[in-house]
Amino acid sequence: MKTTKHGELVYNHDDLCDLVMQGHDVVNVPHLQVDTSVDLETAAAILTDIPKFVAYNELAEQMSTEQFDHRNQTQWFMPDEYKQLDIAEYVLSQCSTQAELQRCGQELLMYQERGLFDLLRYLKYLVDTMTQHRLIWGVGRGSSVASYVLYKLGVHRIDSLHYDLDPAEFLR
Repeated sequence: MKTTKHGELVYNHDDLCDLVMQGHDVVNVPHLQVDTSVDLETAAAILTDIPKFVAYNELAEQMSTEQFDHRNQTQWFMPDEYKQLDIAEYVLSQCSTQAELQRCGQELLMYQERGLFDLLRYLKYLVDTMTQHRLIWGVGRGSSVASYVLYKLGVHRIDSLHYDLDPAEFLR
């Protein structure tokens, strides 16, 4: 297995066999990159019924970071129920006071201006998935704790409204 300069994992024939032998479900993986230098016919014979491989492309290595980010910001792998979620409505429904509504409304406008609603939907999916599988994540770190919206989504546990943290510190 190798890693691209962008941190994506690219599997070779042996890696695919190892995943199957370890009992991993490679059939339902939405985005599986396979090095095209491997014999895909042999790999496909071993791993039957895989809907599609995303072939590793040398051009991906030549992409700028901005191109790579743009490509990935348009490809969110999450269930349709999260893709269709009205994230603003969901976040606002989590508010119980006028101050919370005002702060979330202000931040949601900032997220919307930056085209980050898909990111918020994905974070909701991620938090739900981690909770469902009883995974533990940190209390919060860095400037992200300044976002009250992320607090309401459960991404971190720092009440930025209580501590009067400026959301502009996170959404610069």
